[in-house]
Amino acid sequence: MELLRPSSADEAAAALGNGSRALAGGTELVPLLRDGLVQADTLVHVSHVVPRGIEGGRIGAGATLAELEADPKIPQVLREASAQAASPQLRSMGSIGGNLLQATRCWYWRLGFQCWLHGGNECFAREGAHREHAIFGNDRCASAHPSDIAAALVALRATLKTTKRQLPVAELYRLPTEDDRNVTTLAPDELILELDVPTPEASTYLKAMDRSKWAFPIVGVAAARFGQETHLALAGVAPIPWTLDAAGALDDATPLPGTAYKVEIARALVRRAVDRLAASER
Repeated sequence: MELLRPSSADEAAAALGNGSRALAGGTELVPLLRDGLVQADTLVHVSHVVPRGIEGGRIGAGATLAELEADPKIPQVLREASAQAASPQLRSMGSIGGNLLQATRCWYWRLGFQCWLHGGNECFAREGAHREHAIFGNDRCASAHPSDIAAALVALRATLKTTKRQLPVAELYRLPTEDDRNVTTLAPDELILELDVPTPEASTYLKAMDRSKWAFPIVGVAAARFGQETHLALAGVAPIPWTLDAAGALDDATPLPGTAYKVEIARALVRRAVDRLAASER
């Protein structure tokens, strides 16, 4: 395996694709390489060429979750999501850009089963153990997206800039299809550079986990209020971060037998988040 250290973001992007992968904090990529879930002939080290730091609403893709958690100018929903995302050691290494590109925690995918997301014909979770799986968007794949940060940014209506384009964070994600099993729209030779994060009047992130700290979301609820509008986004409930148009949209959930409990957790967390935003107006 070859390690490249490009001198600019454009040079890094030019080196991506054709069997190469971008490496920043490594908290996501290195375990995937170790377990054989990702193959790479070349690693392109980008942490020194991707923008870092926080300036107002602009966040460099290389900023760590620990930096986001500690900055009082960051919207509360993003600070809370960052603080709950992982252990302090991982937060000090993991970048926001890398966090947005996390792979599913579905154990069938992680154990290398030839599941639908891996290009097979079957989602093993549908008939197998699936307590932590999806309640939305699960027609073909019932995996659940693990990023707390992504849900917060979707609720904030944040946008991101890559080496090729600018787009809303929500448009970074797509449900996998028969023709394309990817859950992001990022091209193999495209690099996330920075994010533009609006400042809401109030926001919060609430999370249900299977232990009290440092776990992936069973359900995460991000809420942000801009004027008379409240935006909601969920983590841990679909193969991608899930935009919830209103609390009543939970009636449209399609849980598997073992995930119906997630709908009730989501109802409770959405209600609590909306009440918290309302309380901030008083």
